[in-house]
Amino acid sequence: MFSLTVRRHFMIAHSLPREAFGPAQGLHGATFVAEVTFRRPDLNEDAIVLDIGAAGGILEEVLEDLNYKNLDDHPAFKGKLSTTEALAKHIADAVAARIADTPDGAALNGIDVVLRENPDAWAGYSLELPVK
Repeated sequence: MFSLTVRRHFMIAHSLPREAFGPAQGLHGATFVAEVTFRRPDLNEDAIVLDIGAAGGILEEVLEDLNYKNLDDHPAFKGKLSTTEALAKHIADAVAARIADTPDGAALNGIDVVLRENPDAWAGYSLELPVK
């Protein structure tokens, strides 16, 4: 299995209004490093998974909708908790939707998203894609 990973950072605000989240119940900010890995069984005709610039551009487009936003007000999280895990899934789904119509998108069989909140804590989500 071949893979390519790109990463960018972004900042959000949100609250997690459940007792389980202790002091994070109130509105607070978080800075994340988002790492997105694209997986495919074979390389393309150029011997790559996909173009690094294109992969980074797709991630930037997805994060633009989240960066410096209060997720409590974001339509994708209305009535939902915006935990790191839920945010990773949201990013994976948005990246998959954007890459689906690209030449290399059809050959991908997975996208993995890892969100690093600090050097000692991170969460992720793996999205399996059908190879077309």
